[in-house]
Amino acid sequence: MPKLKAEQLRLIGARIFEAAGASVEEAQIVARLLANANLVGHDSHGVIRIPQYVHSIESGDIVLGAPVEIVRENPSTAVVDGNWGFGQVIASRAMEIAIEKAGDTAVSSVSVQNCNHIGRLGDYAMMATEREMIAIVVANNHGAGRNVAPWGGRERRLSTNPICVGIPTGPRGAVTSTPIVLDITSSVVAEGKVRVMRNRGEPVPAGWIIDAEGNPSTDPNDLYGPPQGAILPLGDLVGHKGFGLGLVIDILSGGLSGAGCSRPDATRIGNAILMTVYNISSFVSTEAFYRQVSDLVSYVKSSSLAPDFDEVIVPGEPEARLAAERGENGIFVEDETWSQIVASAKKLGVQLAGIIPSVKDIDEAR
Repeated sequence: MPKLKAEQLRLIGARIFEAAGASVEEAQIVARLLANANLVGHDSHGVIRIPQYVHSIESGDIVLGAPVEIVRENPSTAVVDGNWGFGQVIASRAMEIAIEKAGDTAVSSVSVQNCNHIGRLGDYAMMATEREMIAIVVANNHGAGRNVAPWGGRERRLSTNPICVGIPTGPRGAVTSTPIVLDITSSVVAEGKVRVMRNRGEPVPAGWIIDAEGNPSTDPNDLYGPPQGAILPLGDLVGHKGFGLGLVIDILSGGLSGAGCSRPDATRIGNAILMTVYNISSFVSTEAFYRQVSDLVSYVKSSSLAPDFDEVIVPGEPEARLAAERGENGIFVEDETWSQIVASAKKLGVQLAGIIPSVKDIDEAR
């Protein structure tokens, strides 16, 4: 499959979701964020999810046009019920609420329940950095979607439980204002990255997963089974740190939202979320803050390099660089993922030829 531009991926996603019954607004929000995930290198949260979301629409797990409701709030906090709509639509609205409240009260926290998969957390944190605010976003899988073994265990008990911290480094639009965006799972890897490797027919790196007996494995199929294996917590020899982080994230996102923490009777996979936003100007002048961050980054980067390293890179830089490269040269979509997307398009009667000029029809697109 040839490389595709981010705009082509966005159009493909939007047309497929609209054909599945989504509103234009819903389809555009979800498709834009999926394509953006591919653009910055988070392929596990990109267009590979299109067939998954179509299936969720057809099964009723994604409720099209679901209202995003505030069920409890005070000036600095809110609990948002997404009523099982598109996760990206719900999370975007929740971050808008958090930003608005932080503008009034300096710090805000918004939790979210009844929300489907929201994709890449970094997109929501960057909504805050664009407003010269700091955001911390954590999520679990609504108590279900357990695929991570606890430290010392071999059975699935937690989800990958990601955390993202977005920090602006300069005013919006400034040439050197690439935000610091730490976007990681508390497990060694996101499940979607194992899925990408499986679709590419490639082994996963050692240390990512174990099989059902607890043995190390590089075969991505061992995660999915049967019988199912598990992803390991972040940290390798100090995996107790990743496990502890994942446990805390589970409580913050699932406990405070009311969606619930990881538990054996939870079967519906979604994302329960906690978003906390800090209005920098309520603490210190933004100019002083940016100066301190800039000085810190410069100091960190001034370190002598370890063997086999060319430079010190801070969180957010790899994504920004890859976005520039992929924006110019296109985004590779592995054959299996593309075949699944084409199958979804064909089933819904979506023609791809108008989006990809070199493709005459869907069969050739396959």
